[in-house]
Amino acid sequence: MRRSIDDDVVPEAPTADPTPPVCWSVGISDDYEDADARVQLTVEEQGAAGAGLVLHLDADRARRLRLAVASALGELGEDPGR
Repeated sequence: MRRSIDDDVVPEAPTADPTPPVCWSVGISDDYEDADARVQLTVEEQGAAGAGLVLHLDADRARRLRLAVASALGELGEDPGR
């Protein structure tokens, strides 16, 4: 099973040292030897499909990443969402 959940393109960073736009996508997959489903987070430069990094996160690590993003939003004074 593979299922896409969400994806987006992040524009260039507003810095003196420009970085190329980056794409990310989140999905789920159970294509592993242990047959456990995992969250897949893919990050790659826009236009360089297949050359990025894919994280295969079990439920605990996916929750840890979610908490880290929520904490960063809180530090910015933003609502971390649900």
